Amino acid sequence: MQLEDVTQIAVLGAGNMGHGIAEVAALAGYSVTMRDVEREYVEAGYESIEWSLERLEERGDLDEDAVESTLDRIDPVVDLEAAVEEADVIVEAVPEQRSIKADVYASTLEHAPDGAILVSNTSSLSITDLASVTDRPDRFCGMHFFNPPVRMPLVEVIAGADTAPETLDLVTALAEDLGKEPVRVRKDSPGFIVNRVLVPFVNEAAWLLDADAASVETVDATVTTALDLPMGAFELADQIGVDVVLHVLEHLHETLGEAYRPAPALLEKADAGTLGKKTGTGFYDYDADGAAYASATPDDAVRQRLLAVAANETAGLIGDDVADAAAIDRAMRLGAGFTTGPAALADAEGLGTLVAVLDALSAETGAARYEATNALREAAAAGGFTADEAVSTPSSDDAAATDASDGGQGGASTPLDANYDTLSVEVHDRVAHVELDRPERLNTISVTLLEELKAAAEGLDRMDAVRAILLTGAGDRAFSAGANVTEAFAGASAAEGVELARHGQRVMETLEQADVPVVAGIDGYCLGGGMELAAAADLRIASAGSTFGQPEHDLGLLPGWGGTQRLARLVGEGRAKEIIFTTDRYDAETMAEYGFLTDVVAGDGLFEHALDLASDLADGPPIAQAYTKRAIHAGRGDGAAGFALEAQAFGGLFGTDDFEEGLTAFDADREPTFEGR
Repeated sequence: MQLEDVTQIAVLGAGNMGHGIAEVAALAGYSVTMRDVEREYVEAGYESIEWSLERLEERGDLDEDAVESTLDRIDPVVDLEAAVEEADVIVEAVPEQRSIKADVYASTLEHAPDGAILVSNTSSLSITDLASVTDRPDRFCGMHFFNPPVRMPLVEVIAGADTAPETLDLVTALAEDLGKEPVRVRKDSPGFIVNRVLVPFVNEAAWLLDADAASVETVDATVTTALDLPMGAFELADQIGVDVVLHVLEHLHETLGEAYRPAPALLEKADAGTLGKKTGTGFYDYDADGAAYASATPDDAVRQRLLAVAANETAGLIGDDVADAAAIDRAMRLGAGFTTGPAALADAEGLGTLVAVLDALSAETGAARYEATNALREAAAAGGFTADEAVSTPSSDDAAATDASDGGQGGASTPLDANYDTLSVEVHDRVAHVELDRPERLNTISVTLLEELKAAAEGLDRMDAVRAILLTGAGDRAFSAGANVTEAFAGASAAEGVELARHGQRVMETLEQADVPVVAGIDGYCLGGGMELAAAADLRIASAGSTFGQPEHDLGLLPGWGGTQRLARLVGEGRAKEIIFTTDRYDAETMAEYGFLTDVVAGDGLFEHALDLASDLADGPPIAQAYTKRAIHAGRGDGAAGFALEAQAFGGLFGTDDFEEGLTAFDADREPTFEGR
């Protein structure tokens, strides 16, 4: 069977997942039968589809005719024979119990065509085992949608031991035709990819509670700010349902062993019936303040512990040939909202560091969940999960070629990633030049640009060859005229607006928190989100003809990518309110007077001046620069924390080679050469 042969899809189950899958299939143009065991269940599912389509119409995503034609393609039935007798693909979405699924398969195959493909939406059960109770294990695989199917882009396509390659190819093509992004799971393994990483991650958060190592709020603040996830671990558990998390975890515990034992905190919530949003109370009280943790302080020990557990699970999947690092990261971004996947996050931290964290916890607790996998140790020895996939540091051969080509004086450019759509990224003798490359649109910030900017900043910050970052805009008209309002904002709901703000904030924070100095070279318009981006840099210089402003109030909005916070710190609260409230345009000289700019350059020498500044910073002591930034940032909200970190960093620098070089150069009355050691 080929994709063009598929016209009729049967969905067995009309619950949240079933009716969502039916809606997705009908929207893609397929005829759909949606079946459940009772008429009331089927009718409730159909009504949910009607409501969802009406919402899409209200947002302008569908017109009235499209809504009606989609509904016309869905036939809600109770009779099983009627549901499957003409089906080309049958999607099982019944409760997550093997016995129920086995009974459904037995009844279904009495009426299904011999050539029909059977797929299961199971989130964790063995595909091989489920296939074994059917008459077609070669035409059976997993097709795991994520909730809600209409909105979530990921579909995990899971191979059973006997699944034919052509079945996987067909189901993968079908997922793409449904408008989804499939990720192939090469080997049937409990939890597949997303749940295998995410559920132990949530479980470890609960173990932190049981050990009195952190509060709910501290964990979630750490997860959202320091690990860049869209919501906290406990907020996520409440969103999914504590019972659902526990169900998957218990399956992992049963099939994989003691390392997956559920934390008492999860069991207590389940026993009490406080399962999250659906019951009104879980780890948070949704009848009161809900998931209120924005003011909590992230904890670095919590961050490392959670990241170490996620890295261990990632390594296990790679070692078992379930998926490679790129597929895991992609699945976690699409299915769990990770901005950066766990493999890339772990590489940025350093796998050796995470192995040490696990070894220390294992020695302290004796718990099986802290036993570092052989795959993790091997990946640490090899230099990381994504050593071959990440933005690469120029090799020694490249460096030699550069030196030869310019007489050993430096300054040659080394392209880093030719695959960026909205950025140009080069290295100029230890200075990474990141250029917003949308001059025809005044370098406005699209969703793609945000994502690429974050990836570039993270990759460059990991490169030993990069000592400073210079950020500019292509062309001579704009550094950046702000967000691409039509693309990013139009039709967004309140909840989507919150997530858009958080996403932008995380991108800006990535630049701000980079260990290397960041210089913004501003030429032309620097407005809205562009001004927020510039504010995330450490230093800002501009050409004399540049124009600044925060026009968000003209849209009935406010600067949502950190602008209300960083601008006030840079120019003072009064000036920040003036700039935001008035939506006026300001020239470069005024912004220098206000303290936003460190320098204004007359004439056409902006880039050269900015590059010279970045190069000077690149010659500085990298360890001391990184510690300086961290101390300044720590002191923003907590002066005592800033002073404490300053003292610790000051003392720690005494043991560095850079300090010895600085003293030696001082005594010899020469310029120091710092190596970052």
